Amino acid sequence: MTDLKHRIIKANNLQIHIAEQGEGPLVLLCHGFPETWYSWRHQIPVLAEAGFHVVAPDLRGYGGTERPEEIDQYTLLHLVGDMVGLLDALDVEKAVIVGNDWGATLAWHAALLRPDRFRGVIALCVPMMGQPPVPPTKIFPQTEDELFYTLYFQTPGLAEEEFERDVRLTMHNLLFAASGDAGPRKENDGTPNPFSMVSLSNGLLAPLPAPSLPSWLTEADLSAYSEAFTATGFRGGLNYYRNLDRNWELLACFSGMKVMIPALYVVGERDVGLSIPGMRQIISEMPSLVPMLSRTVILPGCGHWTQQEKPHEVSSAIISFLRSL
Repeated sequence: MTDLKHRIIKANNLQIHIAEQGEGPLVLLCHGFPETWYSWRHQIPVLAEAGFHVVAPDLRGYGGTERPEEIDQYTLLHLVGDMVGLLDALDVEKAVIVGNDWGATLAWHAALLRPDRFRGVIALCVPMMGQPPVPPTKIFPQTEDELFYTLYFQTPGLAEEEFERDVRLTMHNLLFAASGDAGPRKENDGTPNPFSMVSLSNGLLAPLPAPSLPSWLTEADLSAYSEAFTATGFRGGLNYYRNLDRNWELLACFSGMKVMIPALYVVGERDVGLSIPGMRQIISEMPSLVPMLSRTVILPGCGHWTQQEKPHEVSSAIISFLRSL
């Protein structure tokens, strides 16, 4: 088995940093917010040992990958284009794409839009969802005092200023609060949740718990994330949220299409997303949008950072799926 390597690849007119290991059929691992390629640190060597060429990029705007200044350069069409460009740069016809959080949204749309290039899709946390009838920002709740977190992220500079004040503390609190260690999740149960309503006066971070690190996150892990976001800031990742309505416009012509390649869905039973009203129904109805969905795996005690919180279980599920193709 080859050792882990890092390099920069030119793809889709972008300089993309990748971590890669192994030889065999290509597997792309796409991270979420706020993460980097490093979120797949446990899966990369295991999948490589199992006989796969594993590539974990820093997505557009993150880590060692270029960060375009213009907000409109972060649409799902750009992100899918980056992954297709990676396949071209690696001289590979097809790959299996795996994603968590925003990486899952990217993976679903790569599968939807380019089934000729992706032979399987694995999504962690975020299910495949249909096109809403109105722009997404019109759906999310808000009051005079509070905004749903996706609306809080819309104003350029607002969340950046809060998150970049103390990057290490930001990463610590976000990672813990959305993990299974923060406790069970039920709709409107009052558990501090970074991905729910945000006070306009206090910001997102203030109400979050700040205990010692959970067992799945070491000081070295926290340092890796802190160093990455100290270097880049959070603007790139936040720009994904600032294109929610733009994505809705651009993808309108694909409304009603189904994901027609083999798929696997994995979610933690304590994922913060499950506390969003209607999310459990969306998950239960997903086979109507993903006819070749093989199964849904629910990880006991696991929160939003599935591949980090339950690395063995996630790696095993991925390998089982890959070998079934």
